Amino acid sequence: MAPSIIGEDLAIEGNVVSKGEIQIDGQIKGDIRCTSIVIGNTALIEGGVVAEDVIVRGRVVGSIRGHRVTLQSSCQVEGDIFHQSLAIEQGAYFEGKSRRSDDPLTDAKSNAKPKSGLDTSGNSGSGNARED
Repeated sequence: MAPSIIGEDLAIEGNVVSKGEIQIDGQIKGDIRCTSIVIGNTALIEGGVVAEDVIVRGRVVGSIRGHRVTLQSSCQVEGDIFHQSLAIEQGAYFEGKSRRSDDPLTDAKSNAKPKSGLDTSGNSGSGNARED
């Protein structure tokens, strides 16, 4: 099956879900979930990425979860990376935390916080908050 391609001239606001491979050269404001993803040199992603195989050449502002994650020399990643295997080429920009996990894709589902109401800590789950 050929990969789905999001070209340089395409900007998407919203989540993207695919059962196959995605190549992104444009912009996405939202989360991405797929089997395999190549984030091209001209790509800008503002949201989380979840895939078995992740290759980053462009810019990602958000978390990355994958079995095999590769940050190539042209990339700029601002967010945490959860992985089984992580390769970072010389010259790659990475600002965040790297955490190894036996199953980073399943962890993404189990660590999801409720959208509203009370979370397990007794704090309200609504609104915007960032933990450092």
